[in-house]
Amino acid sequence: MEFAYPLVSVLAVSLVSFVGAFALFSKRRDNLLFLLVSLSAGTLVGGGLLHLIPEAVEVYGEFSVQLSLLVIAGIVVFFLLDHVIHWHHSHSDSLVHQVKTGNRKRIAYLNLIGDGLHNFIDGLVIAGSYIISLETGIAVTIGIIVHETPQEIADFGVLLYSGFSRTKALLLNFGSACLAIVGTIAGLMFASRSVIFLKLILPFAGGAFLYIACSTMIPEIFHHRTNLKKSAASFLFMIVGVAIMYGLIFLE
Repeated sequence: MEFAYPLVSVLAVSLVSFVGAFALFSKRRDNLLFLLVSLSAGTLVGGGLLHLIPEAVEVYGEFSVQLSLLVIAGIVVFFLLDHVIHWHHSHSDSLVHQVKTGNRKRIAYLNLIGDGLHNFIDGLVIAGSYIISLETGIAVTIGIIVHETPQEIADFGVLLYSGFSRTKALLLNFGSACLAIVGTIAGLMFASRSVIFLKLILPFAGGAFLYIACSTMIPEIFHHRTNLKKSAASFLFMIVGVAIMYGLIFLE
């Protein structure tokens, strides 16, 4: 099995952690984030329904109850991760004028741990997707990169708020992101020994993609529509995201 593709992909995903240093100082940051969220919603829905879950059905030979339960497991696990990370972000925002620097840094470290776990799982997903096919691997990588960009910008902001210098915040955020590399290496090792890994990771990742898109991305688009032009742009970018995932079907 070729290891170069998944390792290059996970490195690209990890490097997304540096985007916060530039986006937070951009005058068009809010517009950029809004469009990225819309594109992300499309790529995640397309990645889940056009790649991961269909590939899982092929591995199982049918859409079985076990496969369905693993899709649900992906939804549940990312529901828990999402709420833990969201609590840390909102808690830090609510304490801006109340807590001491030491407590702020505690919040930052807790946030890094939660994101690190999330990144490790992303790495496992990347490994499993490339084992299936080059097309699935690229589709999953695009979906993760587009989804992670707004999240990494938010993480960088939390670290700055917590009292870290810009340089240290970048390094800590990158360190957390690099756990995706660890996850990919672990996934490649597991997959080389057992097909069970694929049976677990594909439907799990499909459920995770659908949860992220439908519970966080799409509601975010809905709640921030302010005018017809912005709504049309968000709809267009979401369709573009789905189209990208559909186009990758014909890659091989």
